[in-house]
Amino acid sequence: MKTRKFLSIAFFGLMLGVTSYAQKSVMVGGAAMYPTKNIIENAVNSKDHTTLVAAVKAAGLVETLQSTGPFTVFAPTNAAFDKLPKGTVENLLKPESLKTLQTILTYHVVAGRMNAADIANAIKEGNGKAMLKTVSGGTLTAWMQGKDLYITDENGTKAKVTIADVNQSNGVIHVIDTVVLPKQ
Repeated sequence: MKTRKFLSIAFFGLMLGVTSYAQKSVMVGGAAMYPTKNIIENAVNSKDHTTLVAAVKAAGLVETLQSTGPFTVFAPTNAAFDKLPKGTVENLLKPESLKTLQTILTYHVVAGRMNAADIANAIKEGNGKAMLKTVSGGTLTAWMQGKDLYITDENGTKAKVTIADVNQSNGVIHVIDTVVLPKQ
């Protein structure tokens, strides 16, 4: 009886430890990103993603990114949006640019949960490149340079993953330093 009780306590302690590890938050944009919250609930707290959040709201994609998913999101920072030609973001946020904005944003999303290790394995299996089909129907190419993970869009623009594996209740976010765009 004592052995069974000890094993029960040990198992409970082990599970609590595993749960605590699995629930580890990551700091992004000065805010903790909690794995128990969804993509939108976390993103709105990141000071580095205010432009992305504004774009997601303008595109009417909040509900989608709060849904069950799972999604893999390559999330450009404000600095990434600042690299675009002057006036681009403002024009994209206009109601008449809704379809274009939706296409660009969903080009940053892959259906399913792919952490960095999953992407690295796909790159290895693809002999140095992994083709990732986006929700918009386009393709991103994932590749590595040393230990750094990159994605390249259909126009040849490359973006570096600066923070990987920001786990969410409905997927995973990988922060990127450049906005990627579908073929124009």
